[in-house]
Amino acid sequence: MATKTIDAKGLPCPQPALKMTVEALSMKPGEILEAVADCPSFETDVRGWCQRTKKTLLWIKSEGAAKRCQVRI
Repeated sequence: MATKTIDAKGLPCPQPALKMTVEALSMKPGEILEAVADCPSFETDVRGWCQRTKKTLLWIKSEGAAKRCQVRI
């Protein structure tokens, strides 16, 4: 199964979630989207994005000042 990665470090919120939306449109159901960002509300934004778009948040973890997540499209 394909995994696409987005590096959104340095982008202010809600830019990381918007980048996820654009990338998700080109992906097939079941593929994995991985994103990393360092904006303060990224975790909250990702959780809300998954609820709104009905995608599955597989995990989210801290990496220093950044957060990394994987979402099943």
